[in-house]
Amino acid sequence: MSYPRRKMVISIFGATVGLMAGAPLYPAQQRSPQPMPSPNAPNPNFPPGLDGPDQKQPDKKQMDRQNQAEVKAGVEKLYQLITELREQVQKSDSTSMLSLSVVKKAHEIEKLAKQVKDRAKG
Repeated sequence: MSYPRRKMVISIFGATVGLMAGAPLYPAQQRSPQPMPSPNAPNPNFPPGLDGPDQKQPDKKQMDRQNQAEVKAGVEKLYQLITELREQVQKSDSTSMLSLSVVKKAHEIEKLAKQVKDRAKG
């Protein structure tokens, strides 16, 4: 064999041996990487809540009763405010501008109505 052919055969043989030697390492590189846990994820080894593992969940029925009582109280307060607003508007002259107290009362009614609506939604 001539020198360039011999050099080519030796380089092919060396490359083949190198690939065969690296073949057992190749499947190890194919393993899927282990996912890293999120730093914001809760620790499963830590007990839930700040009070420890014996923390109890709030009673849904009790919360519903309390919520209903607050909605009823809010509706009663709304009724009272609306009645007062109605009386103030009836006392005022229809040709003049509404007083500032009427505008404030209307704003208070709006806020309370929104609170009652949100509480009624749950």
